[in-house]
Amino acid sequence: MARKKIALVGAGQIGGTMALVLAQKNLGDVVLIDIPMTQGMPKGKALDIMEGRSVINSSVDLQGSTDYSAIKGADVVIVTAGFPRMPGMSRDDLLDKNCGVIKTVAEAIKENAPDAFVIVITNPLDAMVYNMQKQSGLPANKVIGMAGVLDSARLACFVADELGVSVEDVKALVMGGHGDTMVSIMECVSVGGIPVSQLMSKEKFAELAKRTAGAGGEIVNLLGRGSAFYSPATSAIHMAEAYLLDKKSVFSCAAKLNGEYGVNGLYCGVPVVVGANGVEKILEVKMSAEEKAAFDKSVEACKKNAEWVDAHT
Repeated sequence: MARKKIALVGAGQIGGTMALVLAQKNLGDVVLIDIPMTQGMPKGKALDIMEGRSVINSSVDLQGSTDYSAIKGADVVIVTAGFPRMPGMSRDDLLDKNCGVIKTVAEAIKENAPDAFVIVITNPLDAMVYNMQKQSGLPANKVIGMAGVLDSARLACFVADELGVSVEDVKALVMGGHGDTMVSIMECVSVGGIPVSQLMSKEKFAELAKRTAGAGGEIVNLLGRGSAFYSPATSAIHMAEAYLLDKKSVFSCAAKLNGEYGVNGLYCGVPVVVGANGVEKILEVKMSAEEKAAFDKSVEACKKNAEWVDAHT
């Protein structure tokens, strides 16, 4: 059986990290793609990892290219191409810059890998995955955005640190848009199966939820140049693995809603089941009145950005 092919569009910090993790997991052959002005950078990163395969016990093949034809026949395409956040910028500040980038990538995927499962990381996430699906014409169940996995992981990290427990025992759920309006669902957070509401106050949870919403900006400010890359990269690989191995995994991601949660035609962060058919099911969870109001506000933010995309593409 031929190995799966995974194309990473954008060979920067996130792309390079994803290539290494994919090689370590032996999930499939990897091709790193970047723009021509990067010259040998994608080839250099691919070769660097190739030369270390005997150390990590990996047999996958890695290649780098500045030609989109190299993604031909890819089973999975993960898109991180675009301009990163800088200090003082919100994710939405990247809307105009990255919309054109996604259009170019979407056309390349449509031409070279029309059967691929596409995971978008580029910010502003909800608008960019909406644009990707619109421009590529791929079915909505095969185009999703990496946001909820990362945001939920961040919340789990903060809960674990606050309670002094292993983060492996914390399950968390963050919904809504990937921005300041994201919503942490307290009833859906547990520690070793124990509802977090039994372990901390609502006020303390609200503090952690606020930090989660601003976690990306916190890292941007600390780095001074660029944005988070380790955690977004591993989150995207987690999603790709669910598809490639038909795991039927349940996690939050930006998926296209068609009536669920009273939303139609928009991409927004919700819990889904991902397997060999892409998004196989969207799960609807109960929210408190306060959480539902916050979720509706977040949906409006997603809608506003989607309308901008429609008006400019």
